[in-house]
Amino acid sequence: MESLFKRFCCKLFALPGVVPIFKFLIMRLTEPIKVLRQPLFARLYIAQAISLLGDSITWVGVALLAYEFGGDQSSRILATSLTLRVTSFVLFGSYAGILADRFNRKMIMIITNTFRMFIIISLAFVNGTTGLYILIFSLNVFNAFFSPAYKACIPQLVEGRENYGNAIALSNATWQLLGILGPGLAGILAVTWGARQIFFVDALSFIISSVLIFFIPIKNISDSKPLSQSISSIWENMKTGTRLVFKTKPIRFSLFIELTGALAGAQILVNTIGQIRVDMLLGDDEYGFIMSAFGIGATIAAFTSSTIDKSANKTIMLSLGALILGLAVTFANSASFGLMTFLWIIAGIGISYTDMPSQILIAENINQEDQGKAYGSHFAWSHVWWAAGYILAGISGTFFRDYDFFAGGITALTLLGILILLKISKRKE
Repeated sequence: MESLFKRFCCKLFALPGVVPIFKFLIMRLTEPIKVLRQPLFARLYIAQAISLLGDSITWVGVALLAYEFGGDQSSRILATSLTLRVTSFVLFGSYAGILADRFNRKMIMIITNTFRMFIIISLAFVNGTTGLYILIFSLNVFNAFFSPAYKACIPQLVEGRENYGNAIALSNATWQLLGILGPGLAGILAVTWGARQIFFVDALSFIISSVLIFFIPIKNISDSKPLSQSISSIWENMKTGTRLVFKTKPIRFSLFIELTGALAGAQILVNTIGQIRVDMLLGDDEYGFIMSAFGIGATIAAFTSSTIDKSANKTIMLSLGALILGLAVTFANSASFGLMTFLWIIAGIGISYTDMPSQILIAENINQEDQGKAYGSHFAWSHVWWAAGYILAGISGTFFRDYDFFAGGITALTLLGILILLKISKRKE
């Protein structure tokens, strides 16, 4: 077998053009990693990566708790949990962005990590859905404050505007990659220690993350603007962030494409557990495996998307991502486990292409002193979309289980068609 494989490789690489293409692909896939040569960003990146690994483990634990509390009603519980998650983002995301522009971003990240650690530990002892809902909402209030501070630090710590895309691509790719490793690790920990004990691993990740952030020099991620301001001034800053996001055409189009991604992607996050455990009568291992397939596709897309650095091409990437995501989800109800695994890889590619360009476009088009507000507003609005997606996924998964993925996919594809037609009509004017 080994000899046959070697002969196949020799014949493959002997074909004209294969070696240059292979070298080109490797170069493109590894390009985002080059930004880690910058030590300050590397520290921030490692801190976030450790925290993200814990997060990916925790959301598998939450899905298992939803099944423990609700059985075949797990879609309803998980959809409610995720809706509460994005509700906290919507309520606090814009103000968190303002805070990121006016307060020490390093301290924001350390303080929010500390509170998240205690909330994650509490999840290990929750014994009902009410407690689960309260903890999920509280956890994500602090997530809402952490995210804009982290994203607004990237342009400050990365030298060279041309490296923004690589830094953001690497952060997104790592989020997806750890989404692959997390379910597998969570499965091992759940079998070894128990499903609830995996929350302690996430709590530890926040401690390590905070220690690493602590050693990033304060002068590089702090702002001298005063924090105190009136309620009217805060409201004006929130409106400014929203205006910055919506007045810039590429960012606006990207944000609406994210709505199509949320409508289809929410079906995956909410209803896959029911499809695997209830409809296919499979176990937690299969659930972790198929969600890892989703993460594999998203990781591939995240690493390759940084090579597209023109706004026109980003528009193509956004539209293509939404299209393949919508198609993959539409046909999932009638798929076997093997076919569904393949579809989830395709869906992962699509979700990453619909999400990442917005963040790059903000870094490229918004002044650095306003990026916290812009990221906060983008964070809030994008999660309004996910709230709508989770509600649709919860309804379809509860009342139309045989057609839940189909409903989400068709809705997303219809909206995509409308957006493309509007964009074409505006170009002709």
